[in-house]
Amino acid sequence: MNISLIEPIGVEDEVVYQLADKLKKEGHCFHYYNKKSENLDELIGRSKGQDIIMIANHPYPEEAVRSAEHLKMLSVAFTGIDHIALDACRVRKIKICNCAGYSNQSVAELAVGMTLGLLRKFSQCEHAVKEGGDGSGLTGMEIAGKTVGIIGCGKIGFQAAKLFRAFGAKVCAFARRERMECKEEGIEYTDLDTLLVNSDIISLHLPLTEETRGLIDAEKIARMKPGALLINCARGAIVDNQALAEALKEGRLAGAGIDVFDMEPPLPEGYPLLQAPNVLLTPHVAFATKEAMARRAIILFDNVYAYLQGREQNVCQY
Repeated sequence: MNISLIEPIGVEDEVVYQLADKLKKEGHCFHYYNKKSENLDELIGRSKGQDIIMIANHPYPEEAVRSAEHLKMLSVAFTGIDHIALDACRVRKIKICNCAGYSNQSVAELAVGMTLGLLRKFSQCEHAVKEGGDGSGLTGMEIAGKTVGIIGCGKIGFQAAKLFRAFGAKVCAFARRERMECKEEGIEYTDLDTLLVNSDIISLHLPLTEETRGLIDAEKIARMKPGALLINCARGAIVDNQALAEALKEGRLAGAGIDVFDMEPPLPEGYPLLQAPNVLLTPHVAFATKEAMARRAIILFDNVYAYLQGREQNVCQY
């Protein structure tokens, strides 16, 4: 089969070729493009004639799917697959597999790290030191004793919950289904409204679906506990960022840690959160640790080997 990795995946080229060595030994043709391209014609060119395509987190539109007339399987080096033309793949019955689990720890750690940064006023403290100031007015707060609400308690949400509990927080969760391992960890399930009203810190860990798009809107933000923090390391479009910015400007929320937006950075001048106070922004890097990149490279290729052997692994869509 013709198999291509059409963009870099955050590991050294030699690692990619080591992982692909088995494919070549089994007689498959493997090609690797180690430079990212968002040019549609280039993407179409990289896709033509391929039976299996491996991609990361950059958009894979309908035109690219149509151009890959032999495409049978997409292995996605990411957890979410909302950047892919899913309907076009569904019509063609193209199997899509993701790299679920590779970034559980890295995303959970950034969620906690953002919380620490906001509570302990990292940005303000750094500014004070660089400007020759002292710690006046920079008294922070602790995670211990706070109520943390986890919205979406899957594997990443569960990992974040465990980390927050290790700091001494009480953790509650809202999710589509209750998991026994979460209950055994001491996580209390509740409805969304109760979580919003009672949580000092809310951390989002949901996939982007039609059901979750815009879930945290102006109405939900208004229900949040005054002085609460909102952390979003999930998907940007889950939150109405205009409404969030307004709540921060009005002082109804104490702060927000945002890694994801309703577009990929760089953000345009005038984007609402850029002018909001007490906000910690990172450019969609929650997943990006060396350890996570190594894990996802292995899973990405394992998905392909499983498919070639007729096994089901990390299948998200047929």
